[in-house]
Amino acid sequence: MDSELEQDTGAFYRSIHKGEKRMNKSMRIFLALALLAFVVGVQTYAQDEVTLEFTQWWEPELPEGSFRALMDEFEAANPGIKVELISGPYASTKEQVIAGAVAGTMSDVVGLDGAWVSDFVKQGSIANLTELMTQAGFDDSELASQIQLGGATYMIPVVNFVYPVFVNLDLMEAAGIASPPTTRTEFADAAAKLTNPDNNVYGWVLPLSMEQPNGIQNDVMSWLWASGGSMMKDGMPDLTNDGVRSTMEYIKGLWDAGVIAPGSFSMKEQDKVEEFVNGRVGMMISSLAHINLIRERNPDLNFAITALPAEDGYTGKRGLPYASWGIGISATSEHPAEAWKLVQFLMSAETNSKLSSIANAFPGNVNATPDFVQSDELFGAAFQVFQDGYLANEFTGLPVAEDLMRQFSEQFQPYLDGSQSLDDTLNNAQASWMESFE
Repeated sequence: MDSELEQDTGAFYRSIHKGEKRMNKSMRIFLALALLAFVVGVQTYAQDEVTLEFTQWWEPELPEGSFRALMDEFEAANPGIKVELISGPYASTKEQVIAGAVAGTMSDVVGLDGAWVSDFVKQGSIANLTELMTQAGFDDSELASQIQLGGATYMIPVVNFVYPVFVNLDLMEAAGIASPPTTRTEFADAAAKLTNPDNNVYGWVLPLSMEQPNGIQNDVMSWLWASGGSMMKDGMPDLTNDGVRSTMEYIKGLWDAGVIAPGSFSMKEQDKVEEFVNGRVGMMISSLAHINLIRERNPDLNFAITALPAEDGYTGKRGLPYASWGIGISATSEHPAEAWKLVQFLMSAETNSKLSSIANAFPGNVNATPDFVQSDELFGAAFQVFQDGYLANEFTGLPVAEDLMRQFSEQFQPYLDGSQSLDDTLNNAQASWMESFE
């Protein structure tokens, strides 16, 4: 009996062991298949999800979290596309983008200054947006402006910061000036009345620092563009034409009259704003973006916004100097279609209205309207100036734009201080510029 029981017991345990082996084998197969399915799923998800790098200087200049919120809206509307923001100050962003252009490591989407575009196109580092717009069936008629070279678009201004005239109303009232000037003659008369050297007050401020030469763009050539003039002809420099000559003579007249605040040759844009904030100048040409800065620095300052005066008798639209937050796409991006979706999102009327509102800027979409137009009198006045004129910055898209400004300033300063004739000034500047276009 014992022997039979042992045999039966052994058979029982052997059957259990075989069952376990069969079960373990089945479990192993199941687990292997489950793991395979998981890996394939992860790989598929990874392949389907695209992460776009977006390098720009905008996020730090906007209210905290506001730009990220817009990116979150984009991601929600475009499942499978993520946006990684690479943000920093303008100067460091410029260095990063330029280095990326040289090394071929530029982010998928980049914030651009118009002055960089020509060099990037020559390097082949930024994509032809015209091709991407065509492929996407995008109607570019809603864009306020486009930066083009050779008939193709390489940068789209997302928001624009125009440069109108700021006037100190209290100083004007004290000087007996009834309203802001609209012509060059009226501006010169107002500047003379506002100037009181004994009180360290002057009519106008003119920054001409070589270190930051954008005063040539915003404070000098702006007078030319305000009267419909041009410093270019057929894509080449034209600095000896009558319009440029008249503009230089006009500014020289203001200089000789002693109505320009001292220190112009070393003055930068931030110095100019400081003079206005502290009530030491009656008028300045400056960015719309400085309205809130002025309010913060001097809440009691009573000032207004007006268009840049034009030549006496000019009745056409006035050109407005401007700077933009431009956007472009890397020519080496592996995701150009997705990158264009982000550009298109930012340029939509709805998103562009939001962004221009939080940036205190004017929209890049002609159908967008910033919130502040209705709620803020100063911005509303500036928006009217914007609508009545046209964007005019001929330095945008030119090769080595900042170098061109610096070259012009090198000639313009001796003309102002009387050590060089106007003819020599314009001829020298023309020759210098032409070398950059060869």
